[in-house]
This record gives sequence, structure tokens and C-alpha cells, in this order.
Amino acid sequence: MRYRTIGSSPATRREVSVLSLGAMLFGTRTDEATAFALLDRFVEAGGTFIDTSDNYAFWETGSQGGESETVLGNWRRSRGIGDEIVIATKLGARPLAPGTSYTDNPEGLSARTIRESAEASRERLGVEKLDLLYAHIEDPKTPLQETVEGFAALVEEGTVGLLGVSNHWGWKVERARALAAAAGLPGYEVLQYHHTYLRRRADIPGQLSQDGDIGVFTGELQSYVRAHPELTLVAYSPLLAGAYTRADKPLDYPLEHAGTTARRAVLDEVAKETGATVNQVVLSWLIDSDIPTIPLAGASSLDQLNENLAAVDLELSADQRARLDAAH
Repeated sequence: MRYRTIGSSPATRREVSVLSLGAMLFGTRTDEATAFALLDRFVEAGGTFIDTSDNYAFWETGSQGGESETVLGNWRRSRGIGDEIVIATKLGARPLAPGTSYTDNPEGLSARTIRESAEASRERLGVEKLDLLYAHIEDPKTPLQETVEGFAALVEEGTVGLLGVSNHWGWKVERARALAAAAGLPGYEVLQYHHTYLRRRADIPGQLSQDGDIGVFTGELQSYVRAHPELTLVAYSPLLAGAYTRADKPLDYPLEHAGTTARRAVLDEVAKETGATVNQVVLSWLIDSDIPTIPLAGASSLDQLNENLAAVDLELSADQRARLDAAH
């Protein structure tokens, strides 16, 4: 396994594996026994970075979520896991009532919600301190200053380590970080966005905004992270839920454009040259890209997980990487 440092201050800095294991479906579609086996294998291979959320996976059961955090808490206790494993969770998108959704009835990012939801996550995970806590989605109803201060208060009290943000417009990320800096408060240091090898159109309305897909790692965000190397990018859904390799998983509409054909052709060439799978090439390309990236990939079987883990040791040549980058 290889490792990367996240966080810029000595007080919050952590070393994590360059591959993160997504636990979204643990406790729902993935039963606890299978989840435990996957977690054990990930740790055995040197993995130290696991991702969940307080709303995972409400859509599977019609609940409010929390099943994934509960399974992770059970696993931690049964295995005697301490702070050597970094578990990231999120809040803000938990439905307020069963049968509703984050698109119409989210918990939001008020100071009170941040405190109460973080406490509930700590209880489910069985930890005194959340290693990394993200603002999952935007909350236009709550003043940004209140959200910034709400998260910072938990860091200052010692119940949260690092702060992160996901599915926010780039200007809101910058404004929140500027508000925190001006007040001398801890701010967002980790950005979690959808990012993969194929380029996704960001101008097509998404679930969270009619102005485009708010969760995509756009060129604007790429420029921002390049200008702020103290930030860490975590790339969710890097393998497109199997769409790179499975005929029964068609590409989403925003990926259906001329550039996809060219990039797929080069991706297939490099996979053949290296003897690796397409998925492994994608993960390797992300890990060693010009913007250092931690891919966040889920797995429902040990075979899938082992395939992903092997990507950590795949080293693309300079020529292969240049060809992958240039395809459009």
C-alpha cells in the first residue's frame, strides 16, 4: 500500500492510504458478514481510509440512513480498531423523515444540525472523535457563516479532526474557506467530488441543481485545487458503478459525447499494454495524476476489492500517461 498525507496543520494532519474504501451499501445491499470480510481484507492490504455518510443508504430501505455507520461501528468494536484507521463521514443530506429524500427534505447544515448529526454519527461509529467530517450537500437556507462556525466549533472542541466538503459549487467552497480563514477558524481541507478518467459534461442539469451537475470535479475546481496544494481531492464513483467494464451498465447521458470514444480507445490500449484491467488503469491514472487524488471505490465482493487494491502498484509509463491525458 502507498500513503498520502491529508490536512495541512500539525494538529489535524493524517496519513491515509491512497485508495479509500467506500462503505455506502454496507448494512443494506451488502450484508454485515460480507462487509466485515471486505473491511478485513482492506486493512490486511494496508488500507486505512474508509468513507461513509449519515444518510447511507436510505434509498435502499426507505429509512433515513445510518446503516453503513452502524456496520462500521460494529466492525470497529469487534476487531478492536482504533485511530489507526481513518473513517470519513458526511452530514447534511440525511432525510428528515423516512420515505423522503435529500432532494426534498434534507437535514441541512445549520449549527444545531451539525452538532446533533455529528454526535449521532459518533455514536453509531463508536468513536469519541470523527476523523474527517464533510458537508455533504449545500444548504441554501442556512447562512454560510453559521455553517462554517458550526463545523469549526466541533474541531475546536476535539470531537472532529479534519473538515471536508462535497457537492458544493466552487465559489461556495472558496467563500466558506475565506470566511473561516478571516475568523481564524478551521475550514474545509478535503474536497470530495465525482472524478474519473472519462470527462463528464457539467452543463447538464443534475439532481441538485438546474445550473449543472454540482458534484462534478470541473475545470474550475481543478484550477482551484492546483492553486491550493494543501487541499486533498477524494474522487467518488471513479469506476462509474461498473460502466467501464459491464455491458449491463450503460454510461450516463453526460458521458455520451465524442470525447468519450477517443478516451475509451486509449484507455483500452493502455490496459492491453500493461496487462491490467481498465478499472485498474483508471485508478492508477487518478492516484498519480497531476492533481494528487485519492480514489474512493466501493466493492461488493473480495474479487472486486482485490482488483482495486492491485491498482495501487500499477505504474503507468510517462508515455502512457501522456497519451491518456491528451485523448479528447
